[in-house]
Amino acid sequence: MQHQQQLDGTQVLLQEIGLATEIESLFSPVASATNRVRQRFGQLPSFVTRLQQFRSKSKSDRLSFWQLWNMSFGFLGIQFGWGLQMANTSAIFEHLGAEAHQIPILWIAAPLTGLIVQPIIGNLSDCTWGPLGRRRPYFLVGAILSSIALIAMPHASSLWMAAGMLWILDTAANISMEPFRAFVGDLLPAHQQTQGFAMQSLLIGVGSVSASVLPWVLSHGLGIVRHGGSHAIPRTIELSFYIGAAVFLGTVLWTVLTTREQPPENWQAFREKQRQQGSLLGTFREIARALRQMPKTMRQLAQVQCLTWMGLYCFFLYFPPAVARNLFGAIDRSDALYAEGIEWAGICIAVYNAVCALFALILPYFVRRTSPQIAHSLCLLAGGAGLISLVAINDPLLVLPAMVGVGVAWSSILALPYSILSQCLPDDRRGIYQGIFNFFIVLPQIAASLGLGWIVRYGLHDDRLLAVAIGGVFLILAAIWTHRIEIHPPRRHRVS
Repeated sequence: MQHQQQLDGTQVLLQEIGLATEIESLFSPVASATNRVRQRFGQLPSFVTRLQQFRSKSKSDRLSFWQLWNMSFGFLGIQFGWGLQMANTSAIFEHLGAEAHQIPILWIAAPLTGLIVQPIIGNLSDCTWGPLGRRRPYFLVGAILSSIALIAMPHASSLWMAAGMLWILDTAANISMEPFRAFVGDLLPAHQQTQGFAMQSLLIGVGSVSASVLPWVLSHGLGIVRHGGSHAIPRTIELSFYIGAAVFLGTVLWTVLTTREQPPENWQAFREKQRQQGSLLGTFREIARALRQMPKTMRQLAQVQCLTWMGLYCFFLYFPPAVARNLFGAIDRSDALYAEGIEWAGICIAVYNAVCALFALILPYFVRRTSPQIAHSLCLLAGGAGLISLVAINDPLLVLPAMVGVGVAWSSILALPYSILSQCLPDDRRGIYQGIFNFFIVLPQIAASLGLGWIVRYGLHDDRLLAVAIGGVFLILAAIWTHRIEIHPPRRHRVS
């Protein structure tokens, strides 16, 4: 034990003075040779065993702040694209003539593409290796396609064209986004996973703030005229989508070029996995097998996710039009107050995303003081209370304090479920399980897309703000359900 402590202390000292990598490279040939000796002669002397332990530990060293930043930076661009979509797509639909009860079914592209694309991409990325590694090829292809869709979206001249562009944009964004979750799990040691997902929350918050506030900045800061007719998409939104295309592609390229992935340790096992699971048919077989073998922790998390995303979807669909009509008093989409209200909703969305980014900095400490389950539950309660409080607000300025609770919840939603999930997943199936986990995000959204329009029309009499408040109720239910989650380590699977 004393010798082990001395070895650990020596390793920490070498890391601090920057020699750990050089020492590891010096020991690599020795360790390779000792492996051959072990195969021929059996057990090795304790000194050589110590060298192997040193080499093994150096691979799991803590990553620096900038390494975490680089590997997550692409998420800023992905969320910039999502932020533009979330803040403006409902308004684009209404500009093109959609009624309140039609909006959910027009949005069905988002969850359906996630349901289909993410598990397929997750499994294919598990079975991929090439010049750009395992996950990065999917980041790059998705970013290119998303940028094209963002440029095309503001030029839609009819509802069906806008809905079609949404299908393309969501498919492409899902190709980029799904492997990013597995990417962090691949590269980070277990003790840094919460920190890594919190960094993603920080960058997601920055991207969302920038995207949400951009149309307002273009209008009020640069004096760009908003719109030119009852069915014309505002010029500020059009320019925002162009900027979003550049940000999406640029940030993903940064991650692709600055972060390397580790090749499979066992190439023979990996090739066999490619042969069995790398085809489309093999992907569907693997999805079915993974569903049957789903870890218990993931099953419990799935229930929380379903309630959470039912609530969030109510918020995403109806918040901007609710602000314009319920708080600003806009009569229809041609009213000047409607454009003003949509822009103010963008400011509110920017506020909750700013809170998300700031809270992400303290979220790991909050988790250590409590537990992942308790921390997530309290954050969801804050978000639910914020959404429900909107029904009692008449002054648009008072929406901003309510957004603080939503931002706290959003920060946790983007980090803690994935941190908990990552602790229970086998390494060789991380991508496909991250894709399957998305089922429990998109299935409630599909249910809302199919049924929420009818409820809003006949139950809520087109009151968009009440629909947002119902979302808050679902968040509170999710907070209560979170306490049922038990974290279990993964079963051992073959290394690939």
